[in-house]
Amino acid sequence: MPPQELFSTHMVPVDAATGKLFDEQLVPANDTPVTCLGKTFASDIERRVYFTEELHKKLADPDFRKIEGFPIGKDEDLLALSDPPYYTACPNPWIADFIAEWEKEKSPQINADGKPLPYHREPFAADVSEGKNDPIYNAHSYHTKVPHKAIMRYILHYTEPGDIVFDGFCGTGMTGVAAQMCGNKEAVQSLGYTVNNDGTILQDGKPFSRLGARRAVLNDLSPFATFVAYSLNFPVSPTDFELETAQIASDVEKECAWMYQTKHTDGNMGKISYIVWSDVYICTSCTKEIVFWDVAVDRDLALVKDKFYCPYCNAFLKKAATEKARITYAEPSFGIIHKTVKQVPVLIYYIVDNCRFEKKPDEFDISLINKISSMKIPYKIPLDEIIPGDKTNDPLSFGIRNIYQYYTHRNLYVISSFWSRCSNKYKAIITSLLENHASKRNRYILDRNHTMGTTGGPFTGTLYLPPLQCEVNIINIFRKTAKKYYAAYSELTGIKHNIVSTNSLTYSQFDNDSLDYIFLDPPFGSNYMYSELNYSWESWLGVKTSILFEAIENKSQSKTLLEYRQLMRSALRNAYWALKPGRWITIEFSNTKAAVWNCLQLALADAGFIIATVNVLDKKHGGLKSMTYTTAVKQDLVISAYKPNGGFEERFVNEAKTLEGVWDFVRTHLKYLPVVKVSGDALQPIHERDPRILFDQMVAYYVRKNYLVPLSSQEFQAGLPQRFAERDGMYFLPDQVAEYDSKKLAMGNRIKNAELFVLDEATAIQWLRQTLQDKRQTFQQIHPHFIPKISDWSKNEKSLELSVLLEQNFLKDDKDYWYVPDVNKASDLEKLREKALLKEFAAYTGSTKKLKIFRMEAVRSGFKKAWQEKDYDTIINVAERLPGAVLDEDAKLLMWYDQAQTRRERV
Repeated sequence: MPPQELFSTHMVPVDAATGKLFDEQLVPANDTPVTCLGKTFASDIERRVYFTEELHKKLADPDFRKIEGFPIGKDEDLLALSDPPYYTACPNPWIADFIAEWEKEKSPQINADGKPLPYHREPFAADVSEGKNDPIYNAHSYHTKVPHKAIMRYILHYTEPGDIVFDGFCGTGMTGVAAQMCGNKEAVQSLGYTVNNDGTILQDGKPFSRLGARRAVLNDLSPFATFVAYSLNFPVSPTDFELETAQIASDVEKECAWMYQTKHTDGNMGKISYIVWSDVYICTSCTKEIVFWDVAVDRDLALVKDKFYCPYCNAFLKKAATEKARITYAEPSFGIIHKTVKQVPVLIYYIVDNCRFEKKPDEFDISLINKISSMKIPYKIPLDEIIPGDKTNDPLSFGIRNIYQYYTHRNLYVISSFWSRCSNKYKAIITSLLENHASKRNRYILDRNHTMGTTGGPFTGTLYLPPLQCEVNIINIFRKTAKKYYAAYSELTGIKHNIVSTNSLTYSQFDNDSLDYIFLDPPFGSNYMYSELNYSWESWLGVKTSILFEAIENKSQSKTLLEYRQLMRSALRNAYWALKPGRWITIEFSNTKAAVWNCLQLALADAGFIIATVNVLDKKHGGLKSMTYTTAVKQDLVISAYKPNGGFEERFVNEAKTLEGVWDFVRTHLKYLPVVKVSGDALQPIHERDPRILFDQMVAYYVRKNYLVPLSSQEFQAGLPQRFAERDGMYFLPDQVAEYDSKKLAMGNRIKNAELFVLDEATAIQWLRQTLQDKRQTFQQIHPHFIPKISDWSKNEKSLELSVLLEQNFLKDDKDYWYVPDVNKASDLEKLREKALLKEFAAYTGSTKKLKIFRMEAVRSGFKKAWQEKDYDTIINVAERLPGAVLDEDAKLLMWYDQAQTRRERV
């Protein structure tokens, strides 16, 4: 019989006779009293008993189970995973109670008059590529993960001690860790900041934040993600952890160590570190079986060949075109018949007396494998069938139909032995090694410098099963993983409770204006199929993701970019609802598709957020560069957006139809933009302060509020210098321009122009403006530099000669030198240019054919005019004749089209 599962404060036994949760006799009388949500309990177990019973009652409510993203699982599994009210493997019904309690505990900063200091922050831009070798980061892997030290920088910048931080796509809970570590002086100083004795935090000698933990609410759709987040945000005593995991490993070793034995050349027993298994192929010529290892692996060159010769008939074969041999077997515990790819062991890597050796499997090893493979497993293992999906074709084509087939029978036995002995807190260790080391996805990697090779882990973001697999010693890996967690828990000593919930962010779980800051690292289109990749983990846990509300592009789920955008818009609207006015949301974006970026940008704006800055995370150089275009995303982005303050929103209702509404928007928006950006020893242009960008932001705000834009681009650019200070083509508020001038003087008046990429007419004009800004030039001087720039010109964009671009957008002096016109003359040029663009747009509306080559600026001008005239049909008809990729990858066109569809539906 398997050993009884250890009871701890993380298990939920249910009495079969009474149906009661827990047995009161299990509660130790001498435990320390605890207080939770205003209630005092004799012990922490008593706290769990009470709130678990309350959660049990909630689960009986049909409406509670209708909450969007409610996970798939039985009541007993949901309760067993949960540690209420702090962590629930389903929607957490106590979030509002915690937030109310935390608000009462806050100590706001007071000015000299005894009044709370008003909140104001500029958008933050900093290096977010650090901390990946940190013990906390390495404790548990995940498909996407932002180091907690990077998130700390944002939290310190945007919040004060005690503020409430929210992460609605929390993954492994790094935002919660970061929020708490803001109260750890050593952790803050490790970021390069100085911490004064009074708790003031300084950067470059200037105070910008205060030392102190922040509160965090963590949420994710995936039960596995929230389970891991819980394990890292509710750490146990490192000493207790070390002792208990060592005991568990010792118990499993006593039971299973014989399974990892092999005979050395002298007859003594060695301990297996890992075994390499090779797929077997069938020769297309002679139909004999070929062991892939024998014909494709060149260990001297550390090379695995894709093409090889059959050792029997000498036929030349390609791996991709050669069929794999199959084998039929019966699973011994349940008698289920499976047909899967045939594999054979080809190399054993083992240790004798602390020396490493390798060998080919011999009769002893084969006999041992056969013996283990015929054994019934006395422990609970997941029987779930793999559901067809975008990423599951690899295991299904391999012949893997059930989750337990991901593992060799030996490793399945040992894993289940560990699983039966571990409480939930320690099961996090097993989930860490399940996919990364224990499964058949674990690759064998040849190494020139290490001829024995090494284990390479699985390919990230896939369920690919390699032709050369490593079966590792699970007992060894458990101990190594436990050491990683011990190191993490040693760093996390003193962390208080954060709150963890499992549901979709499309469900509103907060009161209005209740959060101080939001940090999100959401799914990005088709980057990762989280529910498919997490399915194995969640099968072990017994609770699975509800995929209906999973915000991804997925053919198997019939989700396109449209469904992705709709789900993200719903999620971000709830985030907007919950965030306090004037506060910030930071989103890390990681996708190379401009269409996905535009979907996210549109969803943010539709939710009500206003994007202040979009910065590029330069992983190669470890820094941030300003985003100068939005149609080609090459690197990770850091998006800073804000929720307009209540005062402006109230004023705008009365001002929207007047010019004052425009200038009030600009004035308010400028407050949220960075004043100075430094790159090396020079200032960097702040493109968000460019008049064209400011105009686009204003137009987008008016359109989404369903108001007509009360002035043209020419009138806007003419009005800017009358109301705001201009410096280097950027506009500032009076107090901002003084700061900019001071910094510019200190930097020796050095300004570094960011590199521009010419992709279409708009970016070509921008490049010419930058080129001519400081020096007038002739056509002959410009042309040699312009031609190389247009090599990436969009294939659907009508190509324009340099002469046309110059004549329609710039002026020429009597010596044939082109220059940037002043505001008044630029206005006249703009009117002529717009007239020509609208004439060209009219030609597009008079046809029913698909548009293949066209002038993008003409379409943009036409859409704007049609919007002003409420001619939504024209926008929709032309948009639907554009190539799909063009519409998806142009943020302005997508905005007009999306809003036109929305308005037409309401008519």
